[in-house]
Amino acid sequence: MMGPMKAALIHQFKQAYGNGRIEGVIWRVPEPVPPTQHGYKYRLVYVVGGTRIVGYDNERGKGDHRHIGAREMPYRFVDVPTLLKDFLKDAEEAR
Repeated sequence: MMGPMKAALIHQFKQAYGNGRIEGVIWRVPEPVPPTQHGYKYRLVYVVGGTRIVGYDNERGKGDHRHIGAREMPYRFVDVPTLLKDFLKDAEEAR
């Protein structure tokens, strides 16, 4: 008998970007993180001088959302490639 499935790391990165750095981690999870409906948990951030400029995450209770400067807004998760593309587009625009 197999035990419960654990979260599986599927993508992780950390690199210099503009005047700061971008970093992120994406896991496949056995059950969606409420209130999301998909099987991923993620945290992506663009940081300059210790300040978050752009961030994407799906913390429990809040669901998928993004931060652009001080503003927080909902984000519609489609799939991992789209998530990365959208994050990099926002990071590039903020740079």
